[in-house]
Amino acid sequence: MTVTSRLTPDQLYKVCDPQDLPFRTTETLEPFSGFFGQERAIEAMEFGINMQRPGYNLFVMGNPHTGRFSFAMESLRGYAKKQAKPSDWCYLNNLSDARYPVILELPAGKAVQLRKDVDNLLESLLTDLPAAFESPGYQRMKSRIERDFNRRYDQAIDLVERQAREYNIAVYRDAASIGFTPVADGQAMDEAVFSQLPEEERLTFQRHIEELEEQLNEALTELPKWRRDASADIKKLDRETAQRTLNPLFSALRERYNALPGVVNYLNHLERDLIKNANELSTDERLLEARADQQRSSVLDESYGLNLIVDNNKTKGAPVIYEAHPSYENLFGRIEYTSEMGAMITNFKLIRPGALHRANGGYLVLEAEKLLEQPFVYSALKRALKSHEIRIENPISEYTGVSTITLNPQPVKLKVKIVLIGSRETYYLLQELDHDFEKMFRVVVDFDEDVRRTANSIRNYARLMKTLATEEGLAPLKRQAVARLVEHSSRLAEDQELLSAHIGELVDLLCEADYRRKQKSEELITAAHVEMALQAKERRTARLSEKILESILNRTVLIDTEGETIGCANGLTVLQVGDVSFGTPARITATVNPGNRGIVDIEREVTLGQPIHSKGVLILTGYLGHKYARDFPLSLSASIAMEQSYGYIDGDSASLAEICTLISALTHIPIRQHYATTGSINQYGEVQAIGGVNEKIEGFFRLCKTRGLTGEQGVIIPKANIRNLMLKKEVVDAVKAGEFSIHAVGHVDECLEVLMGRKAGIRKDDGHFTQRSINAAVVNRLREVAKAKA
Repeated sequence: MTVTSRLTPDQLYKVCDPQDLPFRTTETLEPFSGFFGQERAIEAMEFGINMQRPGYNLFVMGNPHTGRFSFAMESLRGYAKKQAKPSDWCYLNNLSDARYPVILELPAGKAVQLRKDVDNLLESLLTDLPAAFESPGYQRMKSRIERDFNRRYDQAIDLVERQAREYNIAVYRDAASIGFTPVADGQAMDEAVFSQLPEEERLTFQRHIEELEEQLNEALTELPKWRRDASADIKKLDRETAQRTLNPLFSALRERYNALPGVVNYLNHLERDLIKNANELSTDERLLEARADQQRSSVLDESYGLNLIVDNNKTKGAPVIYEAHPSYENLFGRIEYTSEMGAMITNFKLIRPGALHRANGGYLVLEAEKLLEQPFVYSALKRALKSHEIRIENPISEYTGVSTITLNPQPVKLKVKIVLIGSRETYYLLQELDHDFEKMFRVVVDFDEDVRRTANSIRNYARLMKTLATEEGLAPLKRQAVARLVEHSSRLAEDQELLSAHIGELVDLLCEADYRRKQKSEELITAAHVEMALQAKERRTARLSEKILESILNRTVLIDTEGETIGCANGLTVLQVGDVSFGTPARITATVNPGNRGIVDIEREVTLGQPIHSKGVLILTGYLGHKYARDFPLSLSASIAMEQSYGYIDGDSASLAEICTLISALTHIPIRQHYATTGSINQYGEVQAIGGVNEKIEGFFRLCKTRGLTGEQGVIIPKANIRNLMLKKEVVDAVKAGEFSIHAVGHVDECLEVLMGRKAGIRKDDGHFTQRSINAAVVNRLREVAKAKA
């Protein structure tokens, strides 16, 4: 057996020596400013923020718990506070067509003052306008106009009355109508008396009445004109009265806002409409019914007030807005409705802003996955960025076919940087499926998962712990605790030369270690507290792994850890359940017989084998042909199975164990069951790296330890995975004591020698393998199988 493949304890775990840390506790360290190990992301973020061209929005991508959200928010706020405040935005009633409210842009802080001034103006109107129309001067001039109209009317009637008296006919007025009736002895005749008159007199009266009616019609021909003239004169009087009342109020406002043409234009429109409708406003039933001053002001405010949707008066620099629930209405705003007499009504005062309005002129931060969950939102956001304007619409109406009367507010000019935060999978999916995505999100801020483990990065990591402990209100850490956290960080990174950048997990671990410190009533966090926190977390999540171990111990699942067996080997798998992963052994078996079916992957045949696993099995055929069947056809029927697997299997990390199992079944050379094997191979037999190596080793070690360590048990891993080893202390201690071994191999032959305890053999100059070697036995057996088939 080759012993050069056995790893030393020092290769299994890279220790962080507390003596190398130049402090006793983190209390003496300077706080860490910035973001740990994210130089690339910082550079990209700086570029994206300062690049003031359309399309240079940012996508911050990386895994959760790396601090990507905090990084984005702090970076944006740092830059935003140095920028100028953006504009305020108000919606105004469109006095020409109320269905199309207009937008007004104002310098930051001006909108609040303008709204206050307009509110004061409207309050003044409530007293000044009624007083103006009730003043003696106005009433006197209005009465004169009415008297002039009545005088003309009365003069026309008087002419007719004089003629009627000559005919003994009386003129009577009934409301708006005028009638005629015969008179006898100074009394108007009733119907009975008139009917008793001689026929000739009755006809004379009727002829005279018809003559008077014609005369009356001629006299009142100009009556509509007189009425129109009177109405026009009253309206002119109303306008002049309102103008005299309003002009001083508006002149002062126009003078105050003369530098803002939009405000002056709005005030001019407001003044013209108030002058035009002044009398109606003074007699508006809603105003008369509204008893309280506040109620009366709100009635006027519904027509002439300001709807302030964005107020940047108190904003420091540019706004940085994070929208946690990016629904359509939350992003683009909405129009609300009120119910009156069973009908749904709305007005410009019920327009509500969205996150895009509040972030306009600054930055809007969204989570990509949440954005894509919401219907209509992503496409609407693209439209807004392309058109550089925000439209408040109801997207559902396009699909329901039901159109309701609503408002169509004027769009708001948009200048904003969108910052999407999401996973790499989401970024690449959008890049693939949406051709506009790359043009609109040109800056990718890629968050590193790990950092090089150097003396400098370890010191920065210690300072980061000091900062996080201070922020969370935790006790300082001893340097031994820092050293233990550094080692755990390398385990999280699955590399002895790296530190994990998952800050969220570090915070959780610090909090749990501090909890253990409090339980022990100690002042500082020590390495023992960190270890207790790690062990407690493992216990909390160990139910499933313990159940699997129990099933192996009671022989429900067949796994041997001693003896030798032909065509049977122990593979290693990693199970991922949520955020918990653990390793467990799995039995791999193979059978060989003459035939031409090739190597049959039973998992693939029953559709339990996923593509990568099936690829690993297919590579075995290529390796056998390349290695052994150079001068004769490779012909055999073999079956490989992962025993007692009842779910989907993926990954090619079992291919090394599978080829060894297949060779054992082919040559009838037994495999030592006290070893477990993990690793993938290529068609040349080179062993390639796999993932989860620490969990796999620890899973098999746990089984061996439970059954009893014999000193022969061990695990075979790829050489490429040596740098990934950060094993638990109990495993390292067992290796030191000679109770357990770990072998690293670079080729199938090396693994065969460990598993079978004999030389693999080398190919000699004549093309044949060394006699009585494993490889020679494989060639001989393949020849026999080929002949048996023939």
